[in-house]
Amino acid sequence: MTRRPGWKLLAALYPFGAGAAAGNLFFASLIFSWIGWPVLTPHAAIGGGLLIGLPATWAFAWHITRLMDRAEPPA
Repeated sequence: MTRRPGWKLLAALYPFGAGAAAGNLFFASLIFSWIGWPVLTPHAAIGGGLLIGLPATWAFAWHITRLMDRAEPPA
């Protein structure tokens, strides 16, 4: 069984997950503007990235924890 990711790992990865989610949201809104959807403002994309970044960071931290357990099983 894989242990849960620690808070230090989550705190270290969250800025990257939130930033990536914000960038992806903004660029996705630019692509969807081709079919008539509105373009998100950068502030709206950052806000959405802060929300979407939480589950994305949790999933990536879980993956990193599994890799760490595979490399060196917990005692």
